[in-house]
Amino acid sequence: MELQLKSLSMVYPNGKKALEHVNLNLSSPSLIGLLGPNGAGKTTLMKLLTNALQPTSGTLSYNGSPLASAERELKSRLGYLPQAFGLFDELTVYEFLDYMSALKGISSSKTAIERALTDTNLIPQRKVKIRTLSGGQRQRVGISQALLGNPELLILDEPTVGLDPEERVSFRNLFSRTAQNKLVLLSTHIIEDVQSVCNRFILLGGGHILFDGRPEDLISLSHGHVGTVREESRLAECKAAVTSRIHTAQGVVCRIVAEQLPNFAVPVEPTLEDAYLYLMEREGGKL
Repeated sequence: MELQLKSLSMVYPNGKKALEHVNLNLSSPSLIGLLGPNGAGKTTLMKLLTNALQPTSGTLSYNGSPLASAERELKSRLGYLPQAFGLFDELTVYEFLDYMSALKGISSSKTAIERALTDTNLIPQRKVKIRTLSGGQRQRVGISQALLGNPELLILDEPTVGLDPEERVSFRNLFSRTAQNKLVLLSTHIIEDVQSVCNRFILLGGGHILFDGRPEDLISLSHGHVGTVREESRLAECKAAVTSRIHTAQGVVCRIVAEQLPNFAVPVEPTLEDAYLYLMEREGGKL
């Protein structure tokens, strides 16, 4: 499976530019992390990939054909979890998945539902009405419907919101297994949810692609731009952004990112989160 975006732009009727001249090639098998702050264009990009929105300009193709003409084929192979996903509160979990299975035209619906329930640890809640579920359980129902029918393309917008740490680890592993022969696009604000499983990162900022490549290459971009300081008051003398403050027995240690580290900073090995924050601060003109 391959999705190709060429010079894709999206401008909303109110004049807001959500995406501008985006070029991407997405192909399976791959697990791709889509990162960026609120308003970066992530949700718009995912809606364009599902043909829920039409681009203002540029082209979007699916396996070499214009997406608009291949929409039915794409959606038959698509599992999608939008950030705001509505559930039918008066249905049980099983009834809801049965309904979604019918909408997707899945022939062996019973088998598909049982597999989705098992993968998302919802077997005990199968006969429970959705309105009685916790926030984390409702999120798992959303993930479950996206997994129905073993789709070849899986697009997940903030899938681990509301899940506890153990559940997040479990789903990270599930997404990783799923991506072995599929295309999985995972959008999140939680860096640790993608750093251990994604083989490619796409970092969006202001409707532009700031980075597209391997995690280790993203980290390399921030080498020499991350350090620690003990004298936070001196940071007013330079252009740097504090990313964290750690209380130690010797006082507070600040972790910073800067285009040029001040001479009183101690350079440290950057993490993926450091690299992300460095690019975001630089994009925002704060460095």
